[in-house]
Amino acid sequence: MAKGDKDKSDKTPSKKVSLLAKPSNASGGGKGKKKKWSKGKVKDKTTNSVYFDQEALDKLLNEIPAKTKLITPSVLYDKLNINVSLARHALADLEARGVLKAVGDLHHAQKIYTRATQAEA
Repeated sequence: MAKGDKDKSDKTPSKKVSLLAKPSNASGGGKGKKKKWSKGKVKDKTTNSVYFDQEALDKLLNEIPAKTKLITPSVLYDKLNINVSLARHALADLEARGVLKAVGDLHHAQKIYTRATQAEA
């Protein structure tokens, strides 16, 4: 015999599977266990204020225009823990006072502001 040829008598006879025979796990057509859905991740609800307290008002008037270049309602929402509607009103008030100026095209949902420099004011 050559090297590549194997003796076929060494193999054990294979078991023939009948198509009519029931499978060993004949419990329901291969579905297995029913999928359990997860409850999902629950985000903690933040308690943002709907009115300015003195601390947040001082921070709005002093720190936000001085230290922040890009000012949006979302930035005020994060830094001052206030509602976005209150942040929009505060930004409109600061723009009317001349502390901030609007940048770019005005968008109905997200207005972008920057601090007004002394030469522009």
